[in-house]
Amino acid sequence: MTAPPRDRYNGVWLIFFMLGLGTLLPWNFFMTATVYFTSRLAEPGSSRIAPSGGGGNDSTPSNVSIAFGANDTRAIALEPSRTLLQSKFNNVMTLCAMLPLLIFTCLNSILHKRISQNIRIAGSLFAIFLVFLLTAIFVKIEFSPVTFFTLTMIKIIFINSFGALLQGSLFGLAALFPASYTAPIMSGQGLAGTFAAFAMICAIASGSALEDSAFGYFITACVVILIALVSYWALLRLEFYQFYTVENLKNAAKNNEPNNVELKKDLLHKGDHAESGASMTEKQSILNILKKIWVLALSVCLVFTVTIGIFPSVTADVKSTIAGDSGWGKYFIPVSCFLLFNLFDWAGRSFTSFFMWPGKDSSLLPIMVAARLVFLPLFMLCNVIPRNYLPVYLAHDAWYICIMVLFALSNGYLASLCMCFGPKKVNVHEAETAGAIMAFFLSLGLALGAGFSFLLRILV
Repeated sequence: MTAPPRDRYNGVWLIFFMLGLGTLLPWNFFMTATVYFTSRLAEPGSSRIAPSGGGGNDSTPSNVSIAFGANDTRAIALEPSRTLLQSKFNNVMTLCAMLPLLIFTCLNSILHKRISQNIRIAGSLFAIFLVFLLTAIFVKIEFSPVTFFTLTMIKIIFINSFGALLQGSLFGLAALFPASYTAPIMSGQGLAGTFAAFAMICAIASGSALEDSAFGYFITACVVILIALVSYWALLRLEFYQFYTVENLKNAAKNNEPNNVELKKDLLHKGDHAESGASMTEKQSILNILKKIWVLALSVCLVFTVTIGIFPSVTADVKSTIAGDSGWGKYFIPVSCFLLFNLFDWAGRSFTSFFMWPGKDSSLLPIMVAARLVFLPLFMLCNVIPRNYLPVYLAHDAWYICIMVLFALSNGYLASLCMCFGPKKVNVHEAETAGAIMAFFLSLGLALGAGFSFLLRILV
């Protein structure tokens, strides 16, 4: 095998990072803009809220008190009741996002060899751009609450369907490169949430009308998606990228392929992997690959089942108990929930660029993943408003913030480890399929978490 060229200026690494950013940026922009969406779901004639934290129709987020009786420590909210559409928005949004993500990731893992890589990646990015452009335009158009709710859910379904194709294709592509090249995709996905949360905080701080802030917010997302699209086309022309994609094809097909490099690249994009040579006598199958990576696949599934089960359906409804009449009540959820989660999730994902512990064959990794289940009761015992059954034992803001930091760090680090290790437990010619399977189990965890979130929110 010829020695690989240098990744000049870390160009491929940086583009993978940018594409990872483009993968989760759409979902994060929708998720952190719940204040805007729920304000549009208010009953006709009621005033829309100013930008604030959380997903409800609460014009004064700090207007919350805690009643500590002899037999009751439940939190009592002194805020207006929300409409049915507003109260169900977070849960339905998560479900409409995760089910298409699961379905299309599954389709991608099966059909990725039959559809051009350029269509799956560049086509998905362009489709997501168009949906965001429509979202920005709809900011300026009046709709009834039911119509707006329906249109929003349809856009979320489309964005996550194309996002699933994009994510699965990227992880499959990164599997052809050294293990360290999956890390920038995971890190970019982590930055997507941080970027979206920071943009929302800036919109709140600007003091602009909610519609004006939302318009600028979604236009910003359009610009980032366009940059990701241009970056992908630049990636195809880099020598380091061409070496690993063409070399992987040569390993799979041995000496039975044409010598023309451009034809090899075209075959790679179309998935026409010729099976020949001693290493390809045993037919490649998804089941055989799954037998090699099932522990890591189930681990990444559990990581995201726990995360999406509680975030943001429960965590975004926590209210500050120390804000009083200060401005902290307005920033509490944007900062303590969305920004903190995404910052430390990004940090956790980025740590895998420097060290990977425990190893891919260690039994400690799935144990660490299972240990994250403890975060479910911890968040449910925080000051979640409104609540049905559980008392509040962790009322102070500091409890919530500390739990969120550990929750986010463990999510990013453990998920990134699983995604990096999965394709490295199989043969070279199986790596792309293994990457797509890992992406499917990641999406399965997201979908399971979305369904689980309804139950957790009811139990609080």
